[in-house]
Amino acid sequence: MSTITVLSSLATREAYLELVPQFEATNGHKVETTWAGTVNIMKRMADGEVFDLVISSSASIKDLTEQKKIVAGSAVNLSKTGIGIGVRKGAKKPDVGTSDAFRQTMLAAKSVGLSTGPSGVYLEKLFERLGIADAVKPKIKQIPSGGTVAPLVASGEAEIGFQQISEIAHAEGIDYVGRLPPDLQLISVFTAGVHTGAKHSTEAQALVKFLTAPAGLAVMKKHGLEAP
Repeated sequence: MSTITVLSSLATREAYLELVPQFEATNGHKVETTWAGTVNIMKRMADGEVFDLVISSSASIKDLTEQKKIVAGSAVNLSKTGIGIGVRKGAKKPDVGTSDAFRQTMLAAKSVGLSTGPSGVYLEKLFERLGIADAVKPKIKQIPSGGTVAPLVASGEAEIGFQQISEIAHAEGIDYVGRLPPDLQLISVFTAGVHTGAKHSTEAQALVKFLTAPAGLAVMKKHGLEAP
């Protein structure tokens, strides 16, 4: 029996936590997972930390492959998801059905919760694109890398919050409003890659195969993730 070490972003966490015990039971291996935001994943890789498997945004895994931290050809897309919107449980749900309605909602919001990951980076650029960055910037409450926006929204510190659908749709204390309008949406793909220093690369690949099997993808879908 081997212990597979995994460094993973939070976007796939709920589905992953449901699937990994099944993998351990059927394959006889143990999985030890370290959760981190995209920024911290890149920092840990730069600092020379070694894991058997790294799960992050496809762009991050591509960068790490170019840096020879991830084995070339080992990357496998696990799932994809868009950006979702949440408000405090019981609060009035704002109109975000069109790009113009979204723009007006952002101007009216008193505070806005963002991540430091792909969704937060994208939204700051989106605000610039919509010409509302100067108005929205003073209202932004940004969580540290590896955290989730939901607690900010649930506590009332942020009136409206944005994160990957898989991280915000079922969060405690949150009412899920929906997705960004189609013309403003960003679909992020989350990818697994074997580390070049992996001690258990074969076992790590077996875990990836398990996660992307039809049964695994069904669990992903349940948690707001789509097949890649």
